[in-house]
Amino acid sequence: MGLLNPINKANCLEQICDSNFQKIFLLIPELLDFEGDAHGFSVNNSSLYLAVIERSPYTMTVELSHCFNKNPDFFFEPAIKIRIYLDAKLAEALSDHARAAVSEVYRDASRSYEIMNYKWRLNYFLQKWLDHCLKKNYRFTNAQINKPAQQAVVQPLKAL
Repeated sequence: MGLLNPINKANCLEQICDSNFQKIFLLIPELLDFEGDAHGFSVNNSSLYLAVIERSPYTMTVELSHCFNKNPDFFFEPAIKIRIYLDAKLAEALSDHARAAVSEVYRDASRSYEIMNYKWRLNYFLQKWLDHCLKKNYRFTNAQINKPAQQAVVQPLKAL
């Protein structure tokens, strides 16, 4: 990721956020109906964990992670917090397990170049990780919508 350094990061960041929005809805088509926690499954891969953190008429904030243990309290990475702008059709990574939110790191708005670089790295990572999840054919099923993850009983999809 360090070698990729577009000249117009603001424009590229907007394109990545647009792409991330589309990929999230490919991964979780029923996301707008979603109210709680859920697991996504892929054959022979660790499960994905999704939690809705906040919801308003025009935005929602979710956290998406891999769950690397059968006990969901044990190990979640990359724990990406994502703000989804429903009206603008954009999805922006706010933080992950290794990086704090932009507002916590950069309190001085005059450091706009560094802020843009920070946002670029977060959102580029989200884009590549969503590509990985889609390539591995992760699926969230309707049976998990509106049910806590601990109560959802869903079998992994068979390989296509």
